[in-house]
Amino acid sequence: MPSPKTSPDALTGLFPSEIAERIQGPPLRGRQLFQWLHKKQVFDIHAMTDMPLADRTRIAENHAPAALTPGVLQSSPETGAQKTLYELADGETIESVLLSQGHRITLCLSSQAGCALGCTFCATGQAGFRRNLSAAEITEQALRLTGSLGEDRTNTPNIVYMGMGEPFQNYEAVLKSIRLLMHPEGLNIGARKITVSTAGDVAGILRFAEEPWQVRLSVSLHAGDDDLRSRLVPLNRRYPLKELHHALLQYQEKRNRQITIEWVLIKDINDSAAQARALSGFMHGLDATVNLIPWNAVPGLDYRPSPLKQRESFIAVLKQAGIKATLRKERGDDIDAACGQLRNIRHGASEPKG
Repeated sequence: MPSPKTSPDALTGLFPSEIAERIQGPPLRGRQLFQWLHKKQVFDIHAMTDMPLADRTRIAENHAPAALTPGVLQSSPETGAQKTLYELADGETIESVLLSQGHRITLCLSSQAGCALGCTFCATGQAGFRRNLSAAEITEQALRLTGSLGEDRTNTPNIVYMGMGEPFQNYEAVLKSIRLLMHPEGLNIGARKITVSTAGDVAGILRFAEEPWQVRLSVSLHAGDDDLRSRLVPLNRRYPLKELHHALLQYQEKRNRQITIEWVLIKDINDSAAQARALSGFMHGLDATVNLIPWNAVPGLDYRPSPLKQRESFIAVLKQAGIKATLRKERGDDIDAACGQLRNIRHGASEPKG
């Protein structure tokens, strides 16, 4: 039997009522298809045996149930991290990562094929922007990663929109994917288990503040002064730190939710005591925690990971200032787990220079 057709407009990106309308079937058929795709992670319509054979045949012939074709898979025997490269219907590729820590499972999803922001330390940013992902292409990453757990799935996974792309520059598709993942007839993931990470898109943050839910927000900061941040994260030239800080205060005033500040530690770039003090200053007035992340080396880039001793010194400065901070354990560096690396290796965009 041939593999199911794929399409960015696949059934995995539709709610039960939308599926019923798409296939011109009764509401029951829409719910059945949704449950097979979302709750059971079955993407072959012919295998959906609680539907009449004639309906399965008609739907399979006329509608694409899935948006992704799984490709290269890398797994870490040391940490349990798993990275998958997916091919889209138009030949573009994206990545998703599954991180396992005890009973805690985290799924890291991409929102764009490539990224337009051009952060200088990021593997995805080196390859440039290709296009936004559809709601189906985003949602299905979580469905397939969850399905790969098999009997090991004992707890509801956490979802983080921290993969390829800037989520707030694909706002509508990201929001629909969140609602699909929260749907009670699907994965039924609670809002507090979902985090959207932005590089500091102020317009997106203010829009996100109006959403009536408790989905979490994290901000990839990486520098405590405008000069350095503009070099590392060019979006800072549009939304400098003062404007970003003001937007986060507005967000918290409306949503009353704690924010996570993400900071990738890079040797001799942003791991100094001065940068730690600048970060402490930025945190003033915010209800936020800091997540310090060891930089994953990217072939072709001159940056280096911050040494453990320097990381510990950095976090000590923060704690002395009363800042809640954690130092993430290195996970997945043996599987090209920095987002964009696996895709770049396949396309030859991250080959070492010279």
